[in-house]
Order: sequence, then structure tokens, then C-alpha cells
Amino acid sequence: MPLPFVIGIDLDNTLVCYDRLFHLAAREEGLIEPSVPGNKEQIKQAIRLLPDGERLWTRLQVIVYGPRIQAATLFDGADVFLRHCAGFRIPLKIVSHKTRFALLDGRRVDLRQSALELLEAKGLFSDFGLSRDDVFFECTRAEKIQRIGALGCTHFIDDLAQVFTRDDFPPETRKLLFAPHGAPLGGSGAPPLTFASWRELERYFFDDPRP
Repeated sequence: MPLPFVIGIDLDNTLVCYDRLFHLAAREEGLIEPSVPGNKEQIKQAIRLLPDGERLWTRLQVIVYGPRIQAATLFDGADVFLRHCAGFRIPLKIVSHKTRFALLDGRRVDLRQSALELLEAKGLFSDFGLSRDDVFFECTRAEKIQRIGALGCTHFIDDLAQVFTRDDFPPETRKLLFAPHGAPLGGSGAPPLTFASWRELERYFFDDPRP
């Protein structure tokens, strides 16, 4: 029998890791030196300090989340977690705050289709028991949170603490912060449970009988 959970998972920078890809693409675009650390947030901070940095950072995101996305990877241990969930028939829902189209050098890029192609290439629709009907893209953070509630997620895993501190986040959904680069400092609204890796999340669900 399936366990009484419905686990929701954020996509970008939670399930899928872009750190190496951002570093590679930023170097190729001449935006950073190789010595800049490979953490996405540190890359973003470095680029935003450049003249017209906000535009350059936005353009780089379109490159990474669009035509270069196939070079992204699942976070280490995420595949093991997904297989365990499939084995226990635990429903999984991917809920992402992602607009559909973005412009890149005059071309319109479908960011949602690019993400679906990545998930298919990583085996999520063939090896881990998910289908495209389990993936939801929302245009705003508010719509993402509304979807989490509508899906009846008992738990939601996200790398952004700001998602959990909103007043409209469903109170019945357990907040699980994925923080591979360290938890954010302070904040009275920070979620109570923080995980540095997918292996920690796996232990939380499958070693603890009542997560």
C-alpha cells in the first residue's frame, strides 16, 4: 500500500542542479573569471556587479534554462530518492514557478518545453514513475503555492525559504527546505526542517516512520 504522503518538489535548483552549467556558460559568455566560485548565487552576485548586470544575468538564465539545459544534472542522490518513492508508490508532484517563453537574441525560447525535455532525458517519465501530468508550471509564486495546496501535498521540498514564509502557503503542508549551500541566516518564518542533501531527505522519509 502507498504511504499516506503526496510529496511536492520544486524543480530548478532543488531537483535539478545548474551550478556547473551556470559557471561554464558564464565563462563562455565572458561574464566571470574561472576563479569565481561555482555556486549559482555567487555567480549571480558577480554578474550583477557588472555594467548592465541585471540584463546580463537575465540573459544568462535564459541560456541555461533554455538551449543549454540538457547539460544540467539531477542533484546527487535525487535519483535514489525518486526510486524509493516509486517503490513505495508515493505520489510525487513537481511544481515549478516558471514562465513559458523568454526572448534570447530575438528568438522566443519555450522554457517549459526545455524543462520537460530535460526531465524526460533524465528518465523521470520512464524510470521513476512520474508522467508529464505530474509536472506543473506556474507563472507566479502565488499560483505555485495555490497549486501546492490544490494537489494536497503533505510535504513540499524547495530551495527558496521565501516560498515557505508567505502567508498563503498551505498550513497543512510540511515545509522542507533544501539548502545544499547552507541554510539562510535568521528569519522568524524560516521552515523548521532544513536538509543539505537528497540523502538527508531520503533518510528523513524512509528511516523515520513518521516524517
